[in-house]
Amino acid sequence: MATARSFETTDYKLFPSPRNVHRVVFEHQVFVPQPYALIDLPSYALRGRYSLFAACRLSDGKMGQLVTLEEADDIAKFKAKFVPD
Repeated sequence: MATARSFETTDYKLFPSPRNVHRVVFEHQVFVPQPYALIDLPSYALRGRYSLFAACRLSDGKMGQLVTLEEADDIAKFKAKFVPD
């Protein structure tokens, strides 16, 4: 059984998704406050690379998911298509 190693950024404690193709925290980020929502990033047809992390927001301890995106234009596309379960 593989274990995901957590790490911290300035704003979040992150746990990488084992399904990530790119294990990078990209510049453009969207915090999703639903920790159990299913997010299938390949189905969003995003233009750039992306990654998904389980996340704990350090400022308030809120659990959720962090979507990180290479392209700024993909933020609007993700927000328009994402519907929480």
